[in-house]
Amino acid sequence: MALESTVLTDRESHTWLESFQLAANDVGARSPFSVHKLNLRGGLRDGVDMIEVDNGRFFFAVLPTRGMGIWYAALRQEDKSLVRIGWNSPVKGPVHPQFVSLSEPSGLGWLNGFDELLVRCGLVSNGAPDFDEKGQLLYPLHGHIANRPAHKVEVGYDDAAEELVITGVVDETRFHFAKLRLATTIRTKLGESGFRIHDEITNLSSLPTGIELLYHVNFGPPLLDAGARVVAPIQAVVPRNARAVEGIGQWNHFAAEEPGYSEQVYFAELIGGKEGKTQAMLRNAHGTLGASLHFSPKELPCFTLWKDTAAAADGYVTGLEPGLNFPNPRSYEESQGRVLTLKPGETRSFDVRLEIHGSPAEVEAAEAAIATLQGGSKPRVFEKPQKGWSPAE
Repeated sequence: MALESTVLTDRESHTWLESFQLAANDVGARSPFSVHKLNLRGGLRDGVDMIEVDNGRFFFAVLPTRGMGIWYAALRQEDKSLVRIGWNSPVKGPVHPQFVSLSEPSGLGWLNGFDELLVRCGLVSNGAPDFDEKGQLLYPLHGHIANRPAHKVEVGYDDAAEELVITGVVDETRFHFAKLRLATTIRTKLGESGFRIHDEITNLSSLPTGIELLYHVNFGPPLLDAGARVVAPIQAVVPRNARAVEGIGQWNHFAAEEPGYSEQVYFAELIGGKEGKTQAMLRNAHGTLGASLHFSPKELPCFTLWKDTAAAADGYVTGLEPGLNFPNPRSYEESQGRVLTLKPGETRSFDVRLEIHGSPAEVEAAEAAIATLQGGSKPRVFEKPQKGWSPAE
């Protein structure tokens, strides 16, 4: 036997399961696990489908209603306590897309639903709001895909690999405009301290279509604290604007909560290893907890660090964000050749792995791996915005 799966949602066959449970005993697995699907009720989350996955060591919640994003996660320590991985957004979600107005004139409506650990930005656009010469909104903040419900969702157990597998299909289509499909597979091995995402984006149109994609991965306490820092194999790092210039000397370090803090954003190119992968880690001040993103700089060449360490009530958070492009307005990214064109019927694949380091030894090992990727090269740290990186240059 290999993968056995159950269809939870399927538009074509009119299938939708309000609830579903799967446990190790159901499939004869050697290690304990559980999968639980439920439909949330009450407030802004009313009608949101959520799939809770527990692989025995790591717990995370998938949101099919919100583009197959990951709401939050938790690591089970040796004493059985859970360490939450995610952040405390002032938006108490998960928010159903019906309550998120992406077309509001400011272009910032996306923020009304923002509280996930991992949220995809795209697929037509993923950056700051873009306006035409008359001030009319062309592309809203971070695009549409995070607020599009999946129309096909399956959950299964791969006994050969001892992995839990969640798949989903989400369409971002509009008559006379782009017709794109995201097909995602999320895998976690029993006892693994994280998960792996394999995304395929397909152009369903008969015409070429430009795409943007960014993985907005967000962390707050206890991983983010005063003295936390980002460790990554840096080729170059550039401040996005004048505000980011103010903190360029400490661009990868974090301070305590600061009421009224205005975000700082840094764009970077990371070094890939022999196998074509790179690794970027956020570690807390004492090096007892860390989180790494593993991805290919060839697939996702643009890395963004978003620092928003405001007061806890306003969302003390940072984002590590690998992407096809930098999250500038789409018109600027297009002028720099960072909008990927898919031919009719063409599919591109992207892989991202989240790994949580739950002990000082694991954090130290991750730092050593990143140091190996850095090698003897010295990072280029620019003290002001650069041409081709940001419209603020």
